[in-house]
Amino acid sequence: MLTKIKVSDYMSTTLVTFTESTNIFEAIKTMVKARITSAPVLNETGQIVGIFSERDCMNIAIDATYNQVMGGSVGEYMSSKVVSIKAESSILEVANRFNSSNIRSFPVYDDDGFVGMISRTDVLRAIAAF
Repeated sequence: MLTKIKVSDYMSTTLVTFTESTNIFEAIKTMVKARITSAPVLNETGQIVGIFSERDCMNIAIDATYNQVMGGSVGEYMSSKVVSIKAESSILEVANRFNSSNIRSFPVYDDDGFVGMISRTDVLRAIAAF
């Protein structure tokens, strides 16, 4: 039955987003306050150019320790390789993709472009509702 539940039914559409020029400390504070593990990085036309994650935040701390420099922008630390999923994909499909990767959330696309994000927690909500 999980094959009948779509990603679009459980994805988040109200999102925290950043630009490449967002200050890393502002981004970290925003993520902590919103209790999120990653956020899409958008260009001026609203297209995803990367993902800024808690792993990227950890890299900032490591870099600061070794390089004695703290600061920068989201664009310097974000992951530019964006792995996405289609809105019409099933919850089972995205659960399988989560299980085969370290990714904690996927950008969701439909025919019109970027429409939301789906996280591991969203998948658990779908399973719990089943």
